[in-house]
Amino acid sequence: MPEFDTIAKRYIEVWNSTDAARRRELIEALFTPDATYTDPLGEVAGWDGIDAFVAGAQGQFAGLRFHLADPEKPVDGHHDIARFGWHLAPDAVTEPVAIGFDVIVTADDDRISNVHGFLDKVPG
Repeated sequence: MPEFDTIAKRYIEVWNSTDAARRRELIEALFTPDATYTDPLGEVAGWDGIDAFVAGAQGQFAGLRFHLADPEKPVDGHHDIARFGWHLAPDAVTEPVAIGFDVIVTADDDRISNVHGFLDKVPG
């Protein structure tokens, strides 16, 4: 079974990496080349699509960072699928601007092949 806690931390790192070259390096290491990402705001595929989607979110929410909802709690997963909560805020203790959870599916090489995102709280 994949090490889901590590995967979730690396996934959050992708969303917080504002250096384009570093973000792309992280994406290629964490996602399969044909990975898909789907949430209520969009659907993208491949490294280019994921990279552009993340960059767009960073532009929209400049100054905010993604955080695991409960970094002390293990990620809930089995087989090749896991889910974890996250929030978007300036720091880990401020009231979040957005709250959600993501479900990831991993490939045989333990890289992410699919992400299904859900939004519980969005900016008004």
